[in-house]
Amino acid sequence: MKCPECNQEWNGYWCKPCNSKHFQNDFNNWTSGNDKVDKFIQEAQLNANEYWKLIEWISYDRFKDIKQIGKGGFGTIHYARWIDGPIDKWDIENQQWERWGEKEVALKKFDNFVNFNDILNEMEIHLKTNNKYGSIQFYGITQDPETHSYLMVLDYAADGNLREYLKANFNNINWFQKLLNLYILSVRLTDIHKLDIVHQDFHPGNILSNNFKSSLYITDFGLSKLMGANPNNPEKKNIFGVLPYIAPEVLSGDEKYTKAADVYSFGIIAYEVITGFPPYPDIPHDKDLAMKICNGLRPKIPFHTPKLITRMIMRCWDARVTHRPTFKELWNELYKYYDDYENYLEYEKNKDSEIVIQIKKAEEFSANQESTNTTTTTTTPLNYQTHPQAIYTSRLLNFSKLPKPKNEENFERELEELMKSTSALSIVASKLHVPDF
Repeated sequence: MKCPECNQEWNGYWCKPCNSKHFQNDFNNWTSGNDKVDKFIQEAQLNANEYWKLIEWISYDRFKDIKQIGKGGFGTIHYARWIDGPIDKWDIENQQWERWGEKEVALKKFDNFVNFNDILNEMEIHLKTNNKYGSIQFYGITQDPETHSYLMVLDYAADGNLREYLKANFNNINWFQKLLNLYILSVRLTDIHKLDIVHQDFHPGNILSNNFKSSLYITDFGLSKLMGANPNNPEKKNIFGVLPYIAPEVLSGDEKYTKAADVYSFGIIAYEVITGFPPYPDIPHDKDLAMKICNGLRPKIPFHTPKLITRMIMRCWDARVTHRPTFKELWNELYKYYDDYENYLEYEKNKDSEIVIQIKKAEEFSANQESTNTTTTTTTPLNYQTHPQAIYTSRLLNFSKLPKPKNEENFERELEELMKSTSALSIVASKLHVPDF
C-alpha cells in the first residue's frame, strides 16, 4: 500500500516521513516556554512511527472540569476533560490532524521540590514505555498558567489504582482474575525490563486500570532509571519508595537497584493480590521494620494458598538475589497457570492440572470458613486497621547501619520442600503467544 501524499510504502495509517513534515511545519506555532521541553516534544513528534509514540504541547485552556483526585509522594493527580482529544491521523483532504474528540485524562502535577531534570527523566522513560510497553498512555505536556508548573497529560484510569481497587472489591475477585492480573503484570514488567529500564518504585499505587477484569498499566516512572545511566551520580545512594515493597539489598545499601529488586516488589504485590491485604498494615513503617525485612521478615502467606503460587511468591522475595526468577520466567509460569485454569473454567479441560486442583482446594477451604464462621461478613470492602505510621506513598527512606540481608531460619528449607513437591510440573511453556493487553 502506498501513501496518497508521498506515494511511498506505508501501513495504511501512519506515514512517518509525511507526518514528520506536518509536525515540523507547525513547530513555530507553539512553544512550552522551555527549550528542553520544546526539544523533547519535537524529537518525539519527528520520531513517532505510530500515534501512540506521539506526544504534543497542549494548551491548558483545552482542559475543563479539572479537579484533584489523588496525591502521591512527589505530586498530585488531577482529573480533566480534554476538549480536543489526542491526534489520530492526518486528514489529507482538510490538511489538518484528525482527533479522537473529547477525552477523560489525568494531569500529573509535580511538587515544587522535585528537580526539573528528574521530571524530564520521568517523561522520557514514560515515553519509551508508552502504551504498547505496558505504561499508561502519555499524551503530552501542559502548563498551569497560575503556578507555571509543567504537567504530564496521561490516560485517565477509571478503576483507579490496584491498592484502592483491592480494598473496595477484594471479596468479589475470583481466582481467574487474580491469575490474569498477575500474568498481565509479569508481561508488562518483562517488556519494561527488555528496554533495560528498572522501575524502582513498583507498588499497587502505581498500577492503574480502566477495568481490572481485563487489563492494567504501570505508571509513575519518577524513580526509574535506564540501566547503566549516570553511574557516578551520588544521588543514587538515596532510597525512595514504599518501604514494604523495597528489596532488602536496596534498603541495606548492600546492592544497587537491579531488575531483581523489581521482582522482589512483584512478590509483595502478588501476596497482596492473593490475600487482599497490604503488607504490614498494623505496624509503623520505620527503621525497626526495615531491620526486620533485612533479617528475613516477610508477610505471612495463608496456608491454604495454592502451593504453586506460594512457591512463586517466595522465590520472588528470596533474600538471595540470584535465586529470584526473571520477569520472563514469571510470565511463562503465570501464563501456564492462567491458561490451564481458563481452559478448565470454559471447557472443563485440564481437570488434572496441579494449579486447577490447588485452586479448587483453596476455594473449598474459603467456602467452609464462611459457612462455619457466622461472624464472617460477605459484603464487599475488605476491612483491616491501618497503623497511622503505615505509609503506602513514596518517600525518602535513608536508614543507616541495616544488617546484611538474609532469609528467616526456615525459609530456605520450606522453599526447597515446595520446589521438590512441585518439581514434576512443567512450568515453562515454550513459544508462547502473549495476548496484547
